[in-house]
Amino acid sequence: MEIFDLASLAAEPHEKRNVNVFFQNDLFKTRMISLEEGGKIPPCVMESYVMFYVIKGEVELRKGSEIATLQENQLFISKPATLSMESATGARLLGIQIRSQE
Repeated sequence: MEIFDLASLAAEPHEKRNVNVFFQNDLFKTRMISLEEGGKIPPCVMESYVMFYVIKGEVELRKGSEIATLQENQLFISKPATLSMESATGARLLGIQIRSQE
């Protein structure tokens, strides 16, 4: 059994995002996401389903032309899409990519 403390897991900036992966198997990948004040993640074409859970702070999330603000304790789930986000105040998120079985 593995238990992860989301508050204590390290999270590097977007440029080093691969080191933020703390669990991965054939079906899904989990990573911590840390955005500093004014931090951004540029548009990414996500070929898998994704979930983002805001642990701390808030982010402006873009899915194509749609824009939404995600706040602490909110969860976003999406089919494959082009996504980007930014945070004016800084944020810490859990991101989960789920491989499509289609």
